Amino acid sequence: MFKVKGQDGKEYGPVDAAQLRSWLQQNRLHAQSLLKLEGTDTWKPLAEWPELRSNPVPTSASAPPPLSTPAAPLAGPKTSGMAVASLVLGILAVPTFGLTGLFGLVLGIVALIKINRNQGQLRGTGFAIAGMSISGMMLLMLPIMAAMLLPALAKAKSRAQQISCMNNVKQLNLALIMYAQDNQGKFPPADRWCDLIKQYTAGSTAAFHCRSEPGSDCSYAYNAALANVNTADLKNPTQTVLVFSSDPGWNKSGGLQTARPHHHGNVIMAGFADGHAETTRESRLSTANWER
Repeated sequence: MFKVKGQDGKEYGPVDAAQLRSWLQQNRLHAQSLLKLEGTDTWKPLAEWPELRSNPVPTSASAPPPLSTPAAPLAGPKTSGMAVASLVLGILAVPTFGLTGLFGLVLGIVALIKINRNQGQLRGTGFAIAGMSISGMMLLMLPIMAAMLLPALAKAKSRAQQISCMNNVKQLNLALIMYAQDNQGKFPPADRWCDLIKQYTAGSTAAFHCRSEPGSDCSYAYNAALANVNTADLKNPTQTVLVFSSDPGWNKSGGLQTARPHHHGNVIMAGFADGHAETTRESRLSTANWER
């Protein structure tokens, strides 16, 4: 193995004889190029090494010196982490309804810019483009998905309010019956029924308010025809309306003309004198019993 001293004064090698012959053919060495055996200190011109002169040795000193021994292959370009992240966020935008789409789109754009500026040192263009495409598509679909989802959410909210409203009617209905049981079987007077049955709702007014009418005093009315009536005098309790949804008003009472839906699909909540409650329409209430 040999070492070579270039015209820049630097040492190159060690290299073998085959490599030196190759440099000779490339005119990178000439007769005056200095060589020495590895491990020795004696430099000699190439012309004094007979074993290297199988080909004519250039005598010109203008040829460039060898730069270095053959280098190990350089590592390949790295894959952009941003490009990969853009693709992952784009894919995640599908199950998250576009939530990660904006981030995937931005990362994809930044990744493409960096890949183009690094002149082959970064790769991942395909990942970035795929991430941008999926993210962009999901962002474009957001209004469509919102248009499909919002009615379903509104329906679910209305259904939840309807269930809550029905529970209120059941509580008020039970409170009126409990009041009658504690007062010789008589229902309360119409002008103070809310005040009188509040003790039977644990002192809370929550059951008096429908969630679709926040801030109202009371969202329900009492059948005025049953004021001070004894439960034993009722002819048909299962069909006799006791309490029902109505316009807001504390201690409000009245008859069929007072009944109003609470924005629950135009249905009316009604409690009956036997204790059961129904979600019904005005046409059904018109056939119910409003007298004792």
